[in-house]
Amino acid sequence: MKELLVISGKGGAGKTSITAGLAALAGPKVLLDLDVDAPDMHLLLQPKPWRTEPFISGNLAVTRRGDCTGCGLCAELCAFGAARLDEGGLAVIDESACEGCKLCVAMCPAQAIDFPPRDCGNWHLSDTRLGPMVHALLHPGAENSGRLISLLRDQARQLAQERGLELIIADGSPGVGCPVISSLSGCNLALCVTEPTPSGLHDLGRVLELCAHFKVMAKVVVNKADLNPDMAVAIEEHCAERGLECLGRLPFDPQVVEAASRGLTIVEHDPNGPTSREMAGLWEKLGAAMA
Repeated sequence: MKELLVISGKGGAGKTSITAGLAALAGPKVLLDLDVDAPDMHLLLQPKPWRTEPFISGNLAVTRRGDCTGCGLCAELCAFGAARLDEGGLAVIDESACEGCKLCVAMCPAQAIDFPPRDCGNWHLSDTRLGPMVHALLHPGAENSGRLISLLRDQARQLAQERGLELIIADGSPGVGCPVISSLSGCNLALCVTEPTPSGLHDLGRVLELCAHFKVMAKVVVNKADLNPDMAVAIEEHCAERGLECLGRLPFDPQVVEAASRGLTIVEHDPNGPTSREMAGLWEKLGAAMA
């Protein structure tokens, strides 16, 4: 089984549009959206969930107001400012600020604070017109996205085995944080999407260093390359200096936005257009690299 991960050093580089376009070109596969903090591949693929499960991770302090004596010790001790006394003089916990450290639970003289498991969001197994899809969405402010990504990857691999599919195409998170690190572990190839700007080159360097650290094969594609051809050349030269292959350039194409507004990938919307032709060549090179 092969796993292709599409990532970028920053948001807005076109990662999801490229992932969905490649998915339209690929044969049988499982689709995986690992951008759990701000997923948007569902906007292009309109998944129909057939299994939805809550993602429970960590714990949350909750005051039993009937047992609270209003001593204020929890508010005094909370290093995150999550506990306070309300207008009635009783303790309340701000769910968005609680870090689940349990100090208030342990120190409450009246033992009036519960510590239930924390509902952080939901994950789904769905069908789409391009194949089965595994995806999720965290509640606003919820954390542990790295743990959720590990769960989603396990589900995608299990689903691929059950359906006899040999390929997983994943849309990763932007940046170089915990979600990306969790996504890289065990994947076969990371396609790094960048734009022809100085910040794009800087962020590309960071994500390539991350791939090298985890010994994941990395390839690069320059999106909207014709907006700054000189910078596109600089990115290709940077890749060459690192001994990496830049697989191609995709043009700035208003049809990509038009496709998204219709809930389609660019390959479906404009199969003979310049972006689709370049993407077909990109997919051929990716297939050869993963063979």
